Amino acid sequence: MALARQVLCLSAFLSLPLARAEPIRYSVAEEAESGSLVGKLAEDAGLTPAQLSARRARLVSEDGRQHFRFERASGRLVVAGRLDREELCGQSATCMLPFELLLSSPLQFFRVEVALEDINDHSPIFREDRVTFDIPETSDPGSRFPLEVARDLDIGSNTVQEYKIAPENEYFSVSYGTHITGKKYLELVLEKPLDREEKAEMGFSVTAMDGGSPPRSGSTQVKILIMDVNDNPPIFTQEVYIAKFLENMPEGSVVLTVLATDPDAGVNGDISYQLSQVVGDGETAFVIDAKSGEIKLTKPLDFEAADSHELTVRARDGGGLSAICKVLVEVVDVNDNAPELVVSSFSSPLPENTVPGTVVALFTVRDRDSGANGKISCALEDQLSFSLRPAYKNYYELVTVSALDREETPQYILSVTAADAGSPPLTSTQTFTVDISDVNDNAPVFNQTSYSMYVRENSVPTVFVGAVSAADADVGLNAKVTYSLAPEQGAGRAWCSCISVDSEKGHVFVLRPLDYEHLRQTEVTVSASDAGSPPLRANVTVRLVVLDENDNAPLVLYPAQDGSPASSELVPVSAEAGYLISKVVAVDADSGQNSWLSYQLLRATDPGLFSVGLQSGEVRLRRPVTERDSVKQKLVVLVRDNGKPPLSATAALSALLLKDFSDVRLPHSSPATEDQGGSLTTYLIISLVFVSLLFLISTAVLVARKACRRKELKAGPVLYAADTLQSGLADAAAAGTLPRAYCYEISLTTGSGNSEFKFLKPILPSLPPQHCAVGQGPDDEQDFPSVPVSTEDMAPGNAGALSAGQFNALSFN
Repeated sequence: MALARQVLCLSAFLSLPLARAEPIRYSVAEEAESGSLVGKLAEDAGLTPAQLSARRARLVSEDGRQHFRFERASGRLVVAGRLDREELCGQSATCMLPFELLLSSPLQFFRVEVALEDINDHSPIFREDRVTFDIPETSDPGSRFPLEVARDLDIGSNTVQEYKIAPENEYFSVSYGTHITGKKYLELVLEKPLDREEKAEMGFSVTAMDGGSPPRSGSTQVKILIMDVNDNPPIFTQEVYIAKFLENMPEGSVVLTVLATDPDAGVNGDISYQLSQVVGDGETAFVIDAKSGEIKLTKPLDFEAADSHELTVRARDGGGLSAICKVLVEVVDVNDNAPELVVSSFSSPLPENTVPGTVVALFTVRDRDSGANGKISCALEDQLSFSLRPAYKNYYELVTVSALDREETPQYILSVTAADAGSPPLTSTQTFTVDISDVNDNAPVFNQTSYSMYVRENSVPTVFVGAVSAADADVGLNAKVTYSLAPEQGAGRAWCSCISVDSEKGHVFVLRPLDYEHLRQTEVTVSASDAGSPPLRANVTVRLVVLDENDNAPLVLYPAQDGSPASSELVPVSAEAGYLISKVVAVDADSGQNSWLSYQLLRATDPGLFSVGLQSGEVRLRRPVTERDSVKQKLVVLVRDNGKPPLSATAALSALLLKDFSDVRLPHSSPATEDQGGSLTTYLIISLVFVSLLFLISTAVLVARKACRRKELKAGPVLYAADTLQSGLADAAAAGTLPRAYCYEISLTTGSGNSEFKFLKPILPSLPPQHCAVGQGPDDEQDFPSVPVSTEDMAPGNAGALSAGQFNALSFN
């Protein structure tokens, strides 16, 4: 009968006892009709019909046979089929049929024992229907002639109770009883002397009566032949022969040898042996040699089928006298039966969150052998996650002992080995395959701790930039991962709405074009969530880096390209090759190589006169100035970035070549030098007059602004610039648009025969040259001397006022 499989929880064992201390006992007569009431089992067990159905009450027996049926609706225990006590229990004094009432949720046992009561359904049977005795006529009264007792398969009062001779006669009576050894006997007793001449033979029946109601009987016919004198019957050396014989002995093995002697001589002393087996033992497994008395096997014995065999051996001499002895063959058990495991309940699969102590399987073990060969021990190979514990009698439970993890071990193959104590021991193995069902206990795990993705600026909308990937160690819906942008961003983190994530594949898209110059990178949090209940999720940071494209042309900072007339750079004609004229300053809003700028001379009035630093943008003289060079030079510098394709811008600037400046540096004027006069050329006089006028105008403006400042004129050749020019230079220095500035110092000498100017090297690195020139406009064609201004004069604290020492009057020779 197939048994239902279910999970048996530990709490059920803790809250309810596994079985009653005492079994529930009933009795029923054998051969009761199917459906006959045995007892009200539910009522005696204290269970209601509702509990019987809810807890799936059922009967479980060790041998698997169901002799009784349990009705859940009524709670009655009834007979399931034919019950034959003699078939089930043989000649045992008691016949008890044990089984268990098993309830689930929680697990509970009720031990039930039903005593099968014997009824008188078998009649006494003699092994032989006819028995013949040759009795010498000289036999004395009281002589006894043994008969085989009748066999009755019933027990107690239903077995043989008495024997009778019918019809009664005066010569013989029956004597029956039990020997001190416990063996029953039946004998004919001679009551009076025989006379062969008077009566040569006689016959009657011996009837065996049992004590049943109504009584049953069986008979055998006895024939008495009266013989002439043979006055010594055979005599066995033992009344009972006992042999112990291994059940695995082969066919033909000698069990034992019986021996009878007869003191008569001749034919009356010749003994022959006959073997008979007790009625009901089935086909005999023994044979006896008629002459030697050796008893041999005709087929192997089986201890489990019968642990003993009772034989009767008759020794008869040639004169007709005989004797009977008993042979008891005790079969010695051999460990030839492996243990058996019968599974009553098994649960698979188990959820991985099953608590330790949960019952996975319930089974019973048995061994048909006896003694040590029938003692069974059970062992479980894997003791890490499961163990065995005895439950009741031969029942064992397979229980969990630690937490289960499907992701680590999705299936357990458990081998339970039952071994007996025989030598050598026999074993049998039962395999339990326990599948572990998934529980959503693992959150998705990204394959990276963070992601960096790159997109070029100005990319097309919905461009694919990468993918995130998360794996979930669970299975089924618990492992189905969906992706989304986390709804909350961290504090201080810029969130970009231009990013989208595919919920199924984790693909990341940028929804609109991005501008590197406005957004260089952003971070979003992508969440991976499984479909479990409740769902588990994990987050990962995705950093989107915008890659620069060359979409910004260079921007020229100096010279300014705002549409106003360009300032002119002053270049002395005496300047050598490599002389720094100016520097083009430009920037590019792009980054990396897109912002690497290079400079080249695009066009010029005299391209061979100038060179432009490729990387620095410095405009220098390529060669010395000659008389043939135009006074005013116009240049266009091309500023190009390193992008692909490159973008460019142009810067226009002009230069004025001053022709009459000398290379000699003159010392400042002093009272000694003032006495030394010299003539100046007309051009020099005009220039100095013009410079003096500028000085006077500048001085007037300065006096008007400051009003309190005293101005002193000192003898000397140096003329300084006015406040207005100082203010412009300070502004230019503060703006920082040029890396260096240039100021020019003009000195006159009274002792020289020529009127000469001297160009000094730059003394103010942070000011542009054109801001130090006075009276030079972009379209001026005349050459004018420049006025030097010191760095200290450009300081914010000195703006608007000049000390007396900063101005010197112009003196003539």
